[in-house]
Amino acid sequence: MDILGMARHGLNAFEQIAVLGVVVTAFISLLYAWLLRGNVLKKDKGTPKMQEVWETIRIGADSYLNRQLKTILPAILLLTVALFLSVYVVPPSREALHEFPQNTQIIVAIGRTIAFIMGASFSLLVGQLGMRMAIQASVRSASAARRSFNEALSIAYYAGTITGMLTDGLGLFGGTVIFIVFGTAAPDALLGFGFGGTLLALFMRVGGGIYTKAADVGADLVGKVEKDIPEDDPRNAAVVADLVGDNVGDCAGMAADIFESYEVTIVSALILGLALVAQTGELKWIVYPLVIRAIGVISSILGTFTVPIWESFPLKFLRAHDAEEAMFRSYEVSSVNTVLWAFVLAIAYGHDWRLGLLTTIGVGLAVAFNPLTSYFTATRKSPVQEIIKSTKFGPATTILSGLSVGMESSVWALMVIVIAFVLGMIVYGSEGSLYVLYAIAMIGIGMLSHTGNNVAMDSYGPISDNANGIGEMAWHDLDDDTTKRARQIMADLDAVGNTTKAITKGIAIASAVIAAVSLFASFITDIGRVQENLGLPVIDSIRVSETAVFVGFLIGGALPWLFSSLAIKAVSRAAGQIVEEVRNQFRIPGIMEGTVKPDYARVVGISTASSQKELIPLATISVLLPLVVGLVLKVEALGGFLAGVILSGQMLAVFMANAGGAWDNAKKGIEDEPRNLEANTGKGSERHKAGVVGDTVGDPLKDTAGPALNPMIKVVNLVSLLAAPLMVSASGIVPWIIAVVLLVAIIWAIGRSKQPAKLFVQEEAKSESAAD
Repeated sequence: MDILGMARHGLNAFEQIAVLGVVVTAFISLLYAWLLRGNVLKKDKGTPKMQEVWETIRIGADSYLNRQLKTILPAILLLTVALFLSVYVVPPSREALHEFPQNTQIIVAIGRTIAFIMGASFSLLVGQLGMRMAIQASVRSASAARRSFNEALSIAYYAGTITGMLTDGLGLFGGTVIFIVFGTAAPDALLGFGFGGTLLALFMRVGGGIYTKAADVGADLVGKVEKDIPEDDPRNAAVVADLVGDNVGDCAGMAADIFESYEVTIVSALILGLALVAQTGELKWIVYPLVIRAIGVISSILGTFTVPIWESFPLKFLRAHDAEEAMFRSYEVSSVNTVLWAFVLAIAYGHDWRLGLLTTIGVGLAVAFNPLTSYFTATRKSPVQEIIKSTKFGPATTILSGLSVGMESSVWALMVIVIAFVLGMIVYGSEGSLYVLYAIAMIGIGMLSHTGNNVAMDSYGPISDNANGIGEMAWHDLDDDTTKRARQIMADLDAVGNTTKAITKGIAIASAVIAAVSLFASFITDIGRVQENLGLPVIDSIRVSETAVFVGFLIGGALPWLFSSLAIKAVSRAAGQIVEEVRNQFRIPGIMEGTVKPDYARVVGISTASSQKELIPLATISVLLPLVVGLVLKVEALGGFLAGVILSGQMLAVFMANAGGAWDNAKKGIEDEPRNLEANTGKGSERHKAGVVGDTVGDPLKDTAGPALNPMIKVVNLVSLLAAPLMVSASGIVPWIIAVVLLVAIIWAIGRSKQPAKLFVQEEAKSESAAD
């Protein structure tokens, strides 16, 4: 039996059918996304006023993404050429020489390049299509809020599920097809696949994050604090840019981010699995993770489909009381299904129940992040309630309280990951270090097996936020009972979205840590092969006690702080420009009275220009700094550098995500109070203003710098993995010359990032005027 030529890889009949089934499951995922799309688009778009606001947001988001694509395309083309030439600098693996004894280099070069383009294209597709679907859903969810809570929730969640199913389908299809074509040589191409997806995610996360938070901070500081008007008041010139930003940052950016996490965990699991195949001769180490991912897709479909039923579930003790609980229930449905079939597959096919246990640990790790993140960010939980209480003493205590919450949450998030690692060590510790690293990779596979659920929960957040904004802008002059009820429904859904976004960010950064640790094995293995060929001592570990390694560790620990600093400064500069612009527009006669329409396009232009300026500099720092460390301090120090990036990046990212989420929900908690300025409660009170200040501090942390660290960590690791063999063989003066040139480029990038953004030239500004 030979399906698609897979027999040449040594797969038996069952394994060939299983791998083919994985490809079919990928298409089922895409089909489910298509069916959900049709279901969402059937819903009505509300009143003409709602559609007018929605159309403004849609045009602004489309314009931003088109501009972003023009900015990053040259960099993608340059790296495509670099990936093609990399095989002539770093020779193909022994597995590639075995699979393709003739014309090995050109085959691997073409395969890696195509995989890079495929990974980048898939990441772009997930981000762009996910964002466009989110925009379509927001106005429909707002319209549905006038009828029922459950319908508004279903539209927002199902639209997010579409993005999740695209992530599942394209990620699973890409990794599986590369294995079918390359067999044991798949790592040579998979690195390109992972790098392409990760790089695009970095671009979209950084650009979208800066855009959305510059507009959000500017809108809040002038509108809420200075003018005491509602969050999405149409008189505020920054409100459209804020709503556009929810889509380009939290939908397009986060969708691409989660997609690359999905990609890289597959890459790391297959690379380690192939290493075990070479050691044991059993192909189960590759087939099992692919099939588990397929099972996860089916489980996600089952789970996401059940979300609307929990509000009216027959058994009262299982009935959900809010949107967050309904999503958690559905996640549990997916989890139970995956764990059950993981053990069946592990025992019946793998003949090793421990594989099922590893999947269970991964699923449990993801499940654990739900209540953990909810505890630190949900409005009704004690940490956020403590922030709310602190607002009565002013902005300073509000910020201090939020910082404390974020710091504590990062410790517990790290401890959850540590526990998962320790369990992986216990399960396979007696088999050797390679088995332990494979166990960690399998925990990552289990953790992201329900990516459909994760992305649905994340995209739900900005969809409900946009829906709330559309409703507020379109209904600001209405005060009937139906409108009041609809406003409360949208406010409740929006508040839950802050928690679900924080949960997804926590899972994404944890997956980055797991994937990066898993790739250490390939890092050391590749170094060892080159050292063996050159007759050098072969390393089997990296010792932090060596001075060069420790220096690399320190530099790696500093990189996330530099990266975050530049991203936050970019938001601060852009927000300052927006504050000035909004203030100027409020001085125009008729704006506050509502008789003159603000120039929304001007603020959209400021946000766009500021975000585009940062894309290339921050990507340059992420790609070049590990090369400088490896060339100057050598490859062992590069290993220490990667360890520093992982530790520092994980804790910093979780701290920023959860602190920002807690501040945001604390502000929303005050807004839900009855408005009474004498009692210092509700909107417009001094406590509310303190909460807004905390929220504006947290915005660039939770939606710009924090989430961007996830793809940055993986970019650094994949660049290091690709270049490590070159650094072993490099000697003489040439590496120093290259390092100096790269260091100059890094200094340029830092300087460029610190410069103020220039607004578009006249003809580009006109293209944004359609948003008016």
